Amino acid sequence: QVQLVESGGGLVQAGGSLRLSCAASGRTFSSYVMGWFRQCPGKERELVIGITGGGGGTYYADSVKGRFTISRDNAKNTVYLQMNSLKPEDTAVYYCAAKRGEWIGIIRNYEEVPYWGQGTQVTVSS
Repeated sequence: QVQLVESGGGLVQAGGSLRLSCAASGRTFSSYVMGWFRQCPGKERELVIGITGGGGGTYYADSVKGRFTISRDNAKNTVYLQMNSLKPEDTAVYYCAAKRGEWIGIIRNYEEVPYWGQGTQVTVSS
């Protein structure tokens, strides 16, 4: 079992930055592919960004390339999402997610991801 706790959401103006953190429980954090999903009201949850256990593999949705960065500190059992140049369309609830494995692709389908954080609201004003 893995428990995930997110922090760092909030309200920011367009063009601003936010950093989300996700702290995980357990002793095998490096065995998990980690990802950040987001969900807007009435829309399906979508994968924004992901990272493999050792940090060598990453996935970026086209909509965030060049603006968002994912990183992890396995010694602290924490994954980070740095969001720069934020746009109003980035407004959503952001969820941290985890799935045990090695290949970045295993995090692509939210219906197959077993572990989720509680979600944190990110609001970007225009």
